[in-house]
Amino acid sequence: MKNNIIRYYSILLIIVLVPLFLYYIIPILPTHDDWASTTRPDFNPFFIKERFLFYGYHWRPFDAILGYIVGRNPQHLYPIFNHCIIILGHVLCACLIFRLLSVLKFSKHAINITTIYFFIAPATMATVTAVDSMNQTYALVCGIIAFQVYIQLKKGKYPAWICMIFVAAWFKENGLMWALICPILAYGFDFINVRTLKKDLLIGFAVMVSYALIIFLLPKEIIIHPEYVPDILKMIKNVVKFIFTTFITVDYIYLLHEPNRNLLAAIFTFILSLPLLYLLFIKNARHFFSKKMICTILCLLIAVAPHVGTIFSMMHTYAGMAMLAIMIAFAIDKYKDHLKPIYVSFLLFCLSAIIIDHHLIKSSIASGMVGKMMAIEAIQKTEKPVDSVFVVIIEDDYPKLSSFCVIPNDAFGWGLASQYETNYQWPKVVEDTIIERSDESLKQAQQICFEALNKKKYDCVWIVNGKDIDVVR
Repeated sequence: MKNNIIRYYSILLIIVLVPLFLYYIIPILPTHDDWASTTRPDFNPFFIKERFLFYGYHWRPFDAILGYIVGRNPQHLYPIFNHCIIILGHVLCACLIFRLLSVLKFSKHAINITTIYFFIAPATMATVTAVDSMNQTYALVCGIIAFQVYIQLKKGKYPAWICMIFVAAWFKENGLMWALICPILAYGFDFINVRTLKKDLLIGFAVMVSYALIIFLLPKEIIIHPEYVPDILKMIKNVVKFIFTTFITVDYIYLLHEPNRNLLAAIFTFILSLPLLYLLFIKNARHFFSKKMICTILCLLIAVAPHVGTIFSMMHTYAGMAMLAIMIAFAIDKYKDHLKPIYVSFLLFCLSAIIIDHHLIKSSIASGMVGKMMAIEAIQKTEKPVDSVFVVIIEDDYPKLSSFCVIPNDAFGWGLASQYETNYQWPKVVEDTIIERSDESLKQAQQICFEALNKKKYDCVWIVNGKDIDVVR
């Protein structure tokens, strides 16, 4: 019994932490893309065709199912149910990483430290705290399962592997990358030879092409946001973001968000995490030129490539966390006879992670409350139910950072947050436009109001200026 506790102490600690995570994270309200995602409450009568099969520029049927479920009782289920599903997925990921590292034959010390690292790391918080991140979490769950199926099954290996890749992709498209990750990682750890690697990479490419063909054949309306159009400068910036958010533990709100900037606090969190960073990735850097680590690093790059090529935020770090876990476990095992420095530096990292996680969660809650108060104000000033609203937003130059520190009109969901406050009774239609901030912006907003109302298409207009809302009938 005692040996089992020592062997699985990371899993036991995670189980203990789950209620605490739920307690802190459940108060986080939807902001920004959450209000327009497929996981928001859904009442579409053409659910199968327009949500379950295809929506916008992606195919995420599990997102659609979640939106349909919370749509049965939005006030009680949204976003509480979303948070519970995401936390469950994060726990599953941690357990699967524990299992993965065991299969790869790392030491029990490396496995337990790495599993806890994954569960509490600030690098995972942007995913764990977001309302619309079930897809990111479960894509990784299915990806790790796909790899374990690939290396452990003898009979029916290929159908099971391909099936899990498709399931991962149906959660989020980056799950498709495991079609390449699995054979490369398996080769790195000597589960397959070069000949099998070449053959299975061809199978992996065929799976990706098949998925692309299915997407092409599905009924769809392609809507590509300008932010998703790749260019060289954007990709360079995304690579920098990827490196920093994956490997550098620091309070990015204190470091980068101007209204909350506190360089001393940011430096303090970095200094706490620096010893572990040094021991893992700097002191024994030469060991990362081994076959195992070269393949793992290549897989890490493949995992985040879809985000680096389009848009990369702190949330997207999660896609590569399984490979980062392997790298950390590998580095820890180089200290088998001298683990004391690792444990001391890891405790310092945990202190840094707790401070940062608390700040990130607190900021997320504050951003959500801004959107909620704006929605309540809009409803109160409108005075009576209306069917359609046009929202004129004066562009806000207020600084933002990921999903933690959100611009007020984004927290307001461009007006969509008001639907939630009325339990989706009204307004039925919310449309918006954004105008540049200038000395004439209020006058321009009022002119747009009169033009919109004269068309008799809308019952009223809301002018959003920062956190303030004016109602024009």
